[in-house]
Amino acid sequence: MKILITGTSQGIGKAIAERFLKENHTVIGIDRQEKSITNENYIHYICDVRDFDKLPQIDGVNVLINNAGTQNEDDIDINLKALIKITERYGLQKDIKSVLNIGSASAHTGAEFPEYCASKGGVLSYTKNVAMRVAKFGATCNSLDPGGVLTPLNDCVIKDQKLWEQIMDETPLKRWATPEEIADWAYFLTVTNKFCTGQCIVVDGGESINYNFIWKE
Repeated sequence: MKILITGTSQGIGKAIAERFLKENHTVIGIDRQEKSITNENYIHYICDVRDFDKLPQIDGVNVLINNAGTQNEDDIDINLKALIKITERYGLQKDIKSVLNIGSASAHTGAEFPEYCASKGGVLSYTKNVAMRVAKFGATCNSLDPGGVLTPLNDCVIKDQKLWEQIMDETPLKRWATPEEIADWAYFLTVTNKFCTGQCIVVDGGESINYNFIWKE
């Protein structure tokens, strides 16, 4: 299948791309950074998801995964508006089998930066909207909403021993997910799954049960 993923140069997006490449799918990545994946089945476009006029021409996408995101950097524009534009352009067409939006557990709790929570909360509603619209193609649309994940974006708290201990106190499973674990969920929801749609799946080790957000001042 032809898989389109945004934000593939590092973290969750890179892990998802590598998971699909492992299964011999054709993967197309869109990222504002240089590619970090070397594989004959991987195609990389350097483009900011906000630059709608510069987005590449890609036809026949089977699986669209909206992963590109940020914290405290034009969150509404990147995490929500660009996600909508990407989906309307590549996801709403007859060849689509699945759309997956990478959301956040914070969209369910509100326990993070204001615009970040708002942007990810919008993703939840838009996910349900898209699920209704792609159903005519026999396709699914869900959001995968992680809690803490061991990525470079979170190094400022991962490497702070005091904050990390506080975070672990709030996390029943006493650890954060690896990007590869989130990638497994992404593969399941887009390839294995054929019937669950319009749902927002929280994968956070139980952290959202406690509703406390801890971050570096």
